[in-house]
Amino acid sequence: MADLTGNLSDTGTTRKSSWRHIGPGIVVAATGVGAGDLVATLIAGANFGYTLLWAAVIGCLVKISLAEAAGRWHLSTGRTLFDGWASLGPWTTWFFAVYAVIWGFVYGAAAMSSSALPLQALFPDVMDLEWWGVACGVAGLVFVWFNKYAVFEKVMTVLVGVMFVVTVYLAIRVAPNLGDAFAGLLPVLPDEKDSVLNTLGLIGGVGGTITLAAYGYWVNAKGWTDTGWMKVMRLDNRVAYATTGIFVIAMLFVGAEMLHSAEVAIASGDKGLIQLGDILADEYGSATAKFFLIGFFATSFTSLIGVWHGVSLMFADFVARRRGGTETRGEDVASGRRERSWAFRGYLLWLTFPPIVLLFQGQPFRLVILYGVLGAAFMPFLALTLIWLLNSARTPREWRNGALSNGMLAVAGLLFLVLCVKQIWDQPWAEFF
Repeated sequence: MADLTGNLSDTGTTRKSSWRHIGPGIVVAATGVGAGDLVATLIAGANFGYTLLWAAVIGCLVKISLAEAAGRWHLSTGRTLFDGWASLGPWTTWFFAVYAVIWGFVYGAAAMSSSALPLQALFPDVMDLEWWGVACGVAGLVFVWFNKYAVFEKVMTVLVGVMFVVTVYLAIRVAPNLGDAFAGLLPVLPDEKDSVLNTLGLIGGVGGTITLAAYGYWVNAKGWTDTGWMKVMRLDNRVAYATTGIFVIAMLFVGAEMLHSAEVAIASGDKGLIQLGDILADEYGSATAKFFLIGFFATSFTSLIGVWHGVSLMFADFVARRRGGTETRGEDVASGRRERSWAFRGYLLWLTFPPIVLLFQGQPFRLVILYGVLGAAFMPFLALTLIWLLNSARTPREWRNGALSNGMLAVAGLLFLVLCVKQIWDQPWAEFF
């Protein structure tokens, strides 16, 4: 993708963009694409065949722009994203605080349950689903607690490799119709009710979470703290969403070939992948099904440990900014001080232990509604605040948004705002009160 600021060159000591530097992009790709995202793409393929392939590609381009903007803020200002948000007014602090508490509580249970499903399917006689969930949550806690970013990145890279091999293998195994796939790159809407909203949901849904905001923190944790790393960051970011695009396209191929042609419906959410495992076992044998379940676990567990690390890093920065009252810098993240702080580890505990209650007792109705609303509101919040920050004097002039970046971020903001309104509208508010 072109330089989104419109600049022709970087300033300062510029590091040459090189594949050997790639890292934070792999982490954000792995964390952002969870099992639920793959099911959403699978269902899109099952319902519409290859028709919405173009929407998946546009979704990746939108998120390249968002992650690039977050990374550019960190590198061009030397300040963290939360420090930028705090400069916009106290309302950002309140939004993030409420979001972090409620979203983290419900997401913790969802991530543990998602990681547990393929393990229970692989080892059905070992223990119940809830206890597999507890084991996954505690394993994620121990891993992130005792390992710094460098080890975390290496493990994530290995798990992404597993995800990549499994999804590409499945896409090849179902023998996609390449002619229809290329035709799916033309922007055509399905002739179905609510086709516009379904299309917008596919564009905005896959890989679009708080992890896009965490990308700038992982860039700093890698040791990239100034504009000399800008070209490296941009290559890294493009690799991230090229990887995401491959995952999405591969699962859309599987949905189009295995489910659409046979008119097979699967459940939404993580359980849809268990159903797909059963279908694969019938079609290609138990070895392929087990291979798929290993990839399913890698997909879910990367999202778990990615959030355990990335959002805890953001929360630690939030606490440091609130306690210190002064700007927080990328060097603080790069030094590893945030990962050793009580706030980082406290939020890790919050993500792990309180949600265990939800695994055994079900998710409280009102809390789930609030979780859905806050989750829907975060992406428009991110897109619109990045436009604000990167067009103001808070950002050095040479690194402010160009026309392309403003256009992409505006599209992202509008897209996520529409999806946010729909999510809020669809909530059963009459039963809430």
